[in-house]
Amino acid sequence: MQTKDIQQLAEKHGLQLIDQMHFNEMGIDFKVGFATDTEGRQWLLRIPRRSDMEAQIVSEQNILQLVSRHLEVQVPHWQFASPQFVAYPVLQGQPALTFDAQSYEVTWNIDQESPHYVPSLAKALVQLHSIPVEEVVKSGLKVVTPEGMRSEIADRLQLVKSELGISEELESRYKKWLDNDPLWPGFSRFIHGDLYAGHVLTQPNGTVSGIIDWSTAHMNDIAQDFSGHLNVFGEASLKALIHEYQNQGGTTWEHLFEQSVERAAAAPLAYGFFAIETQDEQHIMGAKAQLGSFL
Repeated sequence: MQTKDIQQLAEKHGLQLIDQMHFNEMGIDFKVGFATDTEGRQWLLRIPRRSDMEAQIVSEQNILQLVSRHLEVQVPHWQFASPQFVAYPVLQGQPALTFDAQSYEVTWNIDQESPHYVPSLAKALVQLHSIPVEEVVKSGLKVVTPEGMRSEIADRLQLVKSELGISEELESRYKKWLDNDPLWPGFSRFIHGDLYAGHVLTQPNGTVSGIIDWSTAHMNDIAQDFSGHLNVFGEASLKALIHEYQNQGGTTWEHLFEQSVERAAAAPLAYGFFAIETQDEQHIMGAKAQLGSFL
């Protein structure tokens, strides 16, 4: 879709944009663009990559309305939303890191050792994970109980193995994880579900100022919201985040760290499940590579 096409699409929704835009192609579900309207206001545009996104867009609207009532940090405020077009005013701050989809170059927009990042992220996580389940249910959002966490992974493992294939090494690790009772929590909380430094907006000093890309938020295992931190910042920083989270009132259990490590290791399984859902050939090939599949 060219700039002129996007201008016309925005105009149909009541938004007048000038023809200077730039795009971030990282998003799996949406083509993301940054644009300016005729009055000089900055907008973030999300153009769905598939025609079957309506239910997901409605769900994410409900998520944003819910989290905006509970989080002190910024979240997107969608002013235009349809199955073809989503737009909201650009939030303050920059992602902690950005990733170039073509060159694979990572750019850090904060000091990775900032003393402000971990405490402020922990505060946001405590607020997020404290959202009452009654409000989640009322918003019509997905709820996975503690009893359902392992069955969800087991079902995905079976599906991905049959459809895409999986290496013996990964399958063995996932099965051992599923059988390791102490790792699994006895509670579920409302989580972001895809939280890592690229979805966390920060001030120049590293303080978290906002969180974006909420499409996967639901009730589940909080370790999912810690696993993305491990992938980027490493084990020592993850332990510091968990410690800070506990100090600020977050509910944990003895093996949250180990469970976060296993959640991070299960990223290829999650990607494989997504690839099957979308039936996108590029994602299917990418998932097979991550899964070590030879099918």
